[in-house]
Amino acid sequence: MRSGFATIVGRPNVGKSTLLNTIVGEKVTITSSKANTTRHQIRGVLSRPDAQVVFIDTPGLHRPKTRLGERLNDQAMSAFDDVDALIAMIEATNAIGPGDRMVLRRSLEVAARGGCSLLVAVNKTDSAGPNKTAGQLSEALRVVTELAAELGEAATRVADKAEFFPISARTGKGVPVLVETVVNRLEEGPAYYPEGMISDQAAAAHVAELVREQLLSRTRDELPHAIHCQVTEWEGSHIRVEILVERDSQKGIVIGKGGEILKQVGTAARAQLPEGTHLELYVRVEKNWQSRTEVLDRFGY
Repeated sequence: MRSGFATIVGRPNVGKSTLLNTIVGEKVTITSSKANTTRHQIRGVLSRPDAQVVFIDTPGLHRPKTRLGERLNDQAMSAFDDVDALIAMIEATNAIGPGDRMVLRRSLEVAARGGCSLLVAVNKTDSAGPNKTAGQLSEALRVVTELAAELGEAATRVADKAEFFPISARTGKGVPVLVETVVNRLEEGPAYYPEGMISDQAAAAHVAELVREQLLSRTRDELPHAIHCQVTEWEGSHIRVEILVERDSQKGIVIGKGGEILKQVGTAARAQLPEGTHLELYVRVEKNWQSRTEVLDRFGY
């Protein structure tokens, strides 16, 4: 069988987590329209009789404003190395901007140095339509060729072998072709994870992320970035999740009038957990945690 690792990289909100969930066929990572929803490397495992591919979802590369943002970038950058394929994602719906160019440049640099394959996925084709998608594919090829010429001969060789894929991570269109190409780029090797395992994310971390996902869908402005969730108690069917914010005013927003927001979040998250699960949510303030190194260390960022 073939086996190996493929990292999915891109700027925030290009659809990396949605792609991972579609490839694996189950929800292994949360999704949201908010930037920097993904805060850790998440591994999704695709196992087939002929292959096992470990796909790595990464935080979106961005210009950081806090120490947390810097650490998210560091996590994303570290996932570039020691893999068999890089899937660089851009959108069909928006022009290729500085953030996309940074992702493509970094991908070319790593592939040129480490010998991995470069695959460029042009996502959200369902929204862009065929004409806009075709134009974006041509533009992506032009940008990759231009960047490779700036980086030198090794990068140019990577660009010459790069492949470009129009996909919709949301609907799944084009994704099987992308996956098949990744598999064909792998060498023979052993399975890295047991059959039936689809993610390396711990159960407690997954529950905390489900709660954060529901909060992201109900908050706005800067509040989503100020939220951190963690499981502090798990006994039998009882799970206690602590929701941390940076200011007292944010605590009130998360709870909502009469506790309505917290109730909605609990109901929606509980619906994704085994029947009979009792989910207790508690909100507390951790002042300016996004910029405090010791707190980030404690939270595992």
